[in-house]
Parts: sequence; structure tokens; C-alpha cells
Amino acid sequence: MGRLNFGMLMFPIHNPAHDPTLQLDQDIALAEHADRLGFDEFWFGEHHSGGWQIIADPLLMVARAAATTRRIRLGSGVSTLAYHHPKLLLESAIQLDHMTRGRFMFGVGAGALALDSLMMGQDPMAARAAMEESMEAMMLLLRGDGPVTYTPQHADWRLVDAYLQLRPFSEALDIRVAVFNSAAGPRLAGRWGLGMLSFGASAAVGLGRENRMALAVEKAQCKADEHGQVLDRRRWSAMSPIHVAPTEAQAREEVRFGLSGYVDYIRQILPMNVPVDSDVDRIVDTLHLAGHGVVGTPEMAVRHIERLVDLSGGIGTFLIEHAGWAGFEHSKASMELFAREVAPHFSGSTRARKEAHSRELLHDQLTRRTMAKAQAAADLRHSREVRQRRAVVPVAAAPLPGGSGQPSAGDIQAPSAPQPASAGVPGRLRSLWNRAGSRASGP
Repeated sequence: MGRLNFGMLMFPIHNPAHDPTLQLDQDIALAEHADRLGFDEFWFGEHHSGGWQIIADPLLMVARAAATTRRIRLGSGVSTLAYHHPKLLLESAIQLDHMTRGRFMFGVGAGALALDSLMMGQDPMAARAAMEESMEAMMLLLRGDGPVTYTPQHADWRLVDAYLQLRPFSEALDIRVAVFNSAAGPRLAGRWGLGMLSFGASAAVGLGRENRMALAVEKAQCKADEHGQVLDRRRWSAMSPIHVAPTEAQAREEVRFGLSGYVDYIRQILPMNVPVDSDVDRIVDTLHLAGHGVVGTPEMAVRHIERLVDLSGGIGTFLIEHAGWAGFEHSKASMELFAREVAPHFSGSTRARKEAHSRELLHDQLTRRTMAKAQAAADLRHSREVRQRRAVVPVAAAPLPGGSGQPSAGDIQAPSAPQPASAGVPGRLRSLWNRAGSRASGP
């Protein structure tokens, strides 16, 4: 395994009492913020009911975010296969792969909200079988062995001599299958050699229940071996909700914005053990006890991720599950603190600098003492040079007696022999001396 990557998944979970246009704008802004901070992945979900999860088409969000980001990879997290004709959805994914120059990740799944299926006239219990059929049709189209004719048993679409007119930009389209509690996701990933996108992966980190991460890999690997596929852990992204602040108390205060509303909503839609309490502090306590996530400091986040990675045996990307617990600005601040203090612990980007600092400390302030000694030596050398220059600089002559500036014969005293008359006299005074001598010896 290489270094651990980091990203974020946006379901989104948005309070229905707030303006939806602003919420969608902020979703894109968080993707842009993640790109600037150096995150590796950003995912958008698909849902059609309930009032809280209002992204109907994650591919539209990816297209919009791709226009204002530079390097971050963008994914559908996930596109629900049962709701779409497989050829049309696959062609849209391939087009995005080109438009993003290979930055697109095609996340697929069976869907989580029963009401979504019911409104489309579908049986929610047949969603996983429909997902498998749709995935098989897509893989046959991607294989490109010839026109594909396919009639599913659990959906009303058909393929008749179908083919793709556009191949992916990437060598292989990066497809990730949603993994939750069911075996359907990991088995599908293993059958076709696809990546995985694990939801609720850390729900049992703290209580020591069954290891869902290990079970998912076991199921996927079993199916991969059966079909001669290779399971690539680098294309395994697993998520957990995390909100960090400089202190745990501050983090708890910031999630009062939306945590209790989130819990009320999740309790209605997901088969998970969710606190029935509405008190934010007691919800956070339960969250930590169950190991489901972190509301606290960067150090707490590091320990949580280390535990999750250990349970998994190795993943490619850890995703922050963004669920609207905190307000927009506090969410951005949490992302920045995560990028600054949590991610480097795993990437090793600060290791060499810390080691260099430690070596400096081992030398007992060697640099400081050496610099002080060098500065003192330089100051001493400068002082000596100044004194030497002052010793050789000529002193300007003062006016001679009489006020005329010209000496008289009586003002001049001849030097004692045998020295020359001008010996030891600086240049200008020597000239005056010689002229005065000439006058004194004249007629």
C-alpha cells in the first residue's frame, strides 16, 4: 500500500429549513476548498426524496466542480443504477471522464431510500438485483467485444445491438461500488475487479462488534478469486464523520448547528443504531463510544483513522463524511485544520522536517552559537578596519599665523640636520614648506 489519501463525501445532508440554492453553492465551494487544501477525492451523492438530500444528479455537481478545481478527483457517490438506463448513464460517465481529463470516479450503488424507488414504480427489494444486472450490461459495453443485446429480469430497460461510440479517456474507467451492510456491494466489486466505496465503515470501531471492513474485503476477495479478478485496495475509499477544532469543547459547540437534526433524520432512514437523545453532548458521547466518528481535536481524529485503517487491513482513501453538522465557515475551518494537522501524520509530509529539527536540538543550539560567534568575529574585523583607515587619513591644515594662509620666513623653523627639509611632512604642507623655503633664500 502507498500513502493514505484523503477526501470528502457530500451526501448531502442539508436542513430543509435553509435556502437550497445557497446550500448547493456551498457544496461546490467546499469541493473547491478541498482542492486548494490538497484533498485527493470529493464525492457527491444522489437522492430523490426526504427533503434533506437534494442532489438529484451527482454528475451535474461533478461537471460544475470540475470547472473550478485543478487536481482533485471528483466522483458520484453514488449514482443509483436502478434509476437509470445503463447505456445512457455509462455514456454520461465516459463523457465526464473526458471533460475532467480522467479525474472522474464513477461510484455506483443500489440506493438507500425506499421512497425513491417507490416513486419510480420500482420494488425497493429488487434494487440490488437490478444493480447487478445494470452493472453487467455496462461491463459488457466497456469490454467492447461487439454489439450487446441484454434483457434484464428486474428492470424494464433493454439493450439491442448496443455499443459505445466513445471510449473512456482513462485507460480504465474508475468504477467504485457502494458497500454498506449488504454483501451485494463487495461481491459485485469482486466479480468485476472494481473499487469499493464503504459507507458506515467505522460504525463498530469503538465497541468491538463484527469487523465490517474485514468482512467486506473477504466477500469481495472471494468473488474476485472466483472470476479471476484482482482486488485493488488503492481503489477502496472508506468514510467516517469527522469535525475537528483546536479543542474538543469548541468542536462540540460548533456541531450544535446541525448534529441533532442530522440524528433525527438518519434515525428515520438508515438501519443503524442512532442515539435517541436530542442533547448534542450526549449524542457526541455516544458517537465516540460507538466509534462511529469524531467531534474533537486533530489528535482524536488521528487515533480514529488509525483504528479504522487497522480494521480494514489497508485502504486507499479515507473520506470525511460531511453531514452538515457544523455551519459553512466552521466546516471550512475543520477541513483546513484536518489538512494541516491530521493528513500529514499519515502522508509523512512533515516527517523529514521534524527529524531535521530534532537533529538541530541534539547539537545544543549549535547554529545559534556559531552564528553569534561569526557575528562577533565580523564586528571585530570591522572595528579593526575602521581604526586602520583613521590612522592613515590626512588631517586638514589649520591656517598659519598671520591670517594670510601663507607662511613668513620667521614662521619657519628649519629641521635639524641631517633630515631633508620636507621629511615627514604630508603632501600639502610639504608644498607650502618648499615655497616658504624659496622665499627665505631669495634676494
